[in-house]
Formats: sequence, C-alpha cells, structure tokens
Amino acid sequence: MASSVSSVQEVSDPVVGAARYDAVPALMDSLLHDVRNPLNALAIHLEVLSEKLKGESGQVPATQEKNLKAMREQIQRVDGLLKLFSDFIVFRGAGPSGDASLSDATGKALDVLGHESRRRRVQVQRAIEPDVQARLEDTTELGFFLVQVLMRAFNRADSGSTVVVSVRAEDAFAVLEVEDGSTGPEQASDTVAALTLRAAQLGIEFGIQAGSCRLVFPRA
Repeated sequence: MASSVSSVQEVSDPVVGAARYDAVPALMDSLLHDVRNPLNALAIHLEVLSEKLKGESGQVPATQEKNLKAMREQIQRVDGLLKLFSDFIVFRGAGPSGDASLSDATGKALDVLGHESRRRRVQVQRAIEPDVQARLEDTTELGFFLVQVLMRAFNRADSGSTVVVSVRAEDAFAVLEVEDGSTGPEQASDTVAALTLRAAQLGIEFGIQAGSCRLVFPRA
C-alpha cells in the first residue's frame, strides 16, 4: 500500500541521513568476512612463492607463474569486493540524473549482502529479468534503495525462510519487489520513513505491506 504524501511531510531529511548508515555495521561484518578468505589465500600463496623463489638467478621460473596468477586473481577479488561495498554504502552527495540498470544493480546488491543473508539463514530466490533499465533523478540513490529494502527483508524473514527478489519491466515502469513472507509488525520504522521520504522526493512509487516491499521507477 503506497504511503501518503502527508506522512512524507512529517519526516525530516535527517531521518534519511540516519537510515543511510543504519545497515553499515552488518555490511562491514559481511565485508570483513568476504575479504578474509582471499587474504588467507594470498598469505598461503606468498609462502609457497617465497620457498620456490629461493635462489640466485633473480628470475621467476616459468613453472611458478601459476602462483603469481593466483595472487593477482585474489587481489582483483579483494578490489572488486571493496568497490562493490563502496558503491552501495558510501554516500557522495547528489549525483546526475539518467538511466541505470536495475537488473545489474540488484544483482550486485545481493552479492554485497550475501554474507548477511547466509548469517541469518535466509535463502534468496532471484527472479531478475535482464537489462531492466530505470530512470532516476539521482542515479547514485539506487544503491540506497536497494540496500535498505533488502536489509529490511532479511531482518524480517524467519530463519530458514526464503526472500524473493524480483525485477521486471511493467509497461513504462521498472519494478523491484522484495517479498519476505513475514506477517510480523514493522521493525525498522526509520528505514520505512526514510524510504518513503526519499521516494517521494525523487518521484518513485514506494509501496509497503507486511510481507513485501515494492519500488516502481520510470522505465528508461
């Protein structure tokens, strides 16, 4: 059910600012967990390489190139994780208007939150149509919407249950729908208030019921 404009006007901008960082502790834990694995792999390969490079030639034997390749791949993985985290968490101020892939952004947001869903023992079912493009007045805000609605769903979902994340095109609109299956009361009122406010400011339709959340963007 869409929230009314009158309720939007009762919420101040600072609530949006607070909600931006509400999920940071959980996301930081997820980031550290995902970074630890490649760092451990780097340490192992570094020891192997150190032993094998002992000698006087000063040259890396061709047979050891696989070790260097493994190190490069892990470094790239760390870099990718940090970039994803930065893209979705760090707020850099108002951005440009334009088109953004709702499909790709949703997939990346689920990757960022992967450890969080696993920690809560929540299964994620993806029903993401490819290449669904959304038009936004501020393209940098897409990450804010995605992280908030997904975290809301994970917080509400029961352990062992499934959260269904759908992205689809409906006529002139790009639709994101997240269903957590819970009938319990709302636990994160500030998050809902912030989403309601920011959606109204950007001309995005925001609807919320006990077990689902729906965002409707103009379609590019």
